Amino acid sequence: MGKIKLNVLGISYSQTQSGAYALVLSEEEGNRRIPIIVGGFEAQAIAIELEGLAPPRPLTHDLFKNFAQSYGIRIIEVNIHKLEDGVFFASILCDNGDIQITLDARTSDAIALALRFKCPIYTTNDIVEKAGIVLDFEKGSDLESPVIPKEEEIEAPPEKRKKRSILPDLSETPMDELRSLLADAVSKEDYEGASEIRDEINRRAK
Repeated sequence: MGKIKLNVLGISYSQTQSGAYALVLSEEEGNRRIPIIVGGFEAQAIAIELEGLAPPRPLTHDLFKNFAQSYGIRIIEVNIHKLEDGVFFASILCDNGDIQITLDARTSDAIALALRFKCPIYTTNDIVEKAGIVLDFEKGSDLESPVIPKEEEIEAPPEKRKKRSILPDLSETPMDELRSLLADAVSKEDYEGASEIRDEINRRAK
């Protein structure tokens, strides 16, 4: 099974859910994009590294990097190897000079570490076929300047959070209408909505 190399395209606000963000990955040799919904803390860890910012105190992923490097451990690559019920599964290949081991990891954590260790991110063609969306980003897109969630935004109380916009009952929506909704979500850069509709289409294709 061949590996497809991915790049981190950027992060934007979720269009439909407060406290959630859309992490968009792009295949290096192609125009398909994979949107992955992540939480505020994970989005912050990824966006800060994308922007090259140095927090006054190390974040959890920075601490992991410092700890690993102190003991001569490096990350060789990150692999997003499984997609099940809309959830992505990842693994981290580590090396200490003597042995290599593979660790299970949340995809958001694996990507945050991949950026810090400057190692490649891979996935399979099967996952890109299932989860990939063809998007044409114009210059000046929000994704060129990653959104960096602030602490008060991450921990905003429920009464101050935006209400989730309502999608129709996807399980009762005809397939042709699902495709139309997907195209509409993509045009509006609503990555979370697009991923939900995409998952429903994939469920019916099984």
